[in-house]
Amino acid sequence: MSANRVNLLARLKELQGQHKALHDKIELLMAGDVPDQLRIRRLKKKKLQYKDEILIIEDQLFPDIIA
Repeated sequence: MSANRVNLLARLKELQGQHKALHDKIELLMAGDVPDQLRIRRLKKKKLQYKDEILIIEDQLFPDIIA
């Protein structure tokens, strides 16, 4: 396995962990009595950025091959 592929897999795993952590944090904030909507919105935006980067890396690692 190439060094680039290993690096991409490591980055993918890191991003997936960060994405999951943000998801959990957002759920906790939303479950509170008075949710901080601004903070939740910012966290959702960051979560979406992680998701976009995850998709880019997944496309590099697992390209769609049309046979």
